[in-house]
Amino acid sequence: MVKAIFFDIDGTLVSFETHKIPASTQEALKALRDKGIKIFIATGRPQCLINNLGDLEFDGYITVNGSYCFTAGHQPIYKGCIPQEDIERLITFQQKYPVPFVFAYGNEMFVTEVNDRVQAVSDLIEIPVPPVASIEEARGKDILQIMGYFTDEEEKETDIFGKVLTHCEPMRWYPLFADIIARGNSKSTGIDKVLEYFGINLKDTMAFGDGGNDIPMLKHVATGIAMGNAEPHVKAVADYVTTSVDEDGIANALKHFGLI
Repeated sequence: MVKAIFFDIDGTLVSFETHKIPASTQEALKALRDKGIKIFIATGRPQCLINNLGDLEFDGYITVNGSYCFTAGHQPIYKGCIPQEDIERLITFQQKYPVPFVFAYGNEMFVTEVNDRVQAVSDLIEIPVPPVASIEEARGKDILQIMGYFTDEEEKETDIFGKVLTHCEPMRWYPLFADIIARGNSKSTGIDKVLEYFGINLKDTMAFGDGGNDIPMLKHVATGIAMGNAEPHVKAVADYVTTSVDEDGIANALKHFGLI
């Protein structure tokens, strides 16, 4: 019996084409809550960038790819920060390789510089470019997430995760940048924290996603559903592939499983 369902935001709940949640999805989510099924957000976005859910209500939030989880009433469930020693090495690294980095902490964030890549990603997910500040501002803060604007090839060339951010790991859902969080955090570990808090068994769970950072979640829950617009390697790990976000994918899958 499904008691909890976890939803990614970008490309799953929210269309990349319209930047909105389809009406069919909104109706489906409200129907789930009416039936007593708890619904949760599971996103790579930090709390301060969850700005596209309209008036939909959720029971809790897994943010920053599992690094910060909290209830609808903003009661913290779990928080896992990037170690300060990694931040110190990154400050030194950035002097030699001046690529932009965004730092997210608390309900705030800043970017070290703005270039075409930063602007492109901002435009893609319809968020304002964060305020610009020196990378030195990251020192001493509880950094939950870093966004590094380098490609996979540049990542390998610099060996940034072997030499600099040695307690971190990257997750990619877009080729121009990587979400960087403390190693050991993921949407799947966030799910475990949330389930423990609400007293729900993993066998009673379902999740929807479309990006590479959704793979741990889709593999972890009892039923992992990939959107039709997901990449092939995401679909490969799913238990079921629905139609795209723009083709009523969430509503169609929930109907398929008899949940609405």
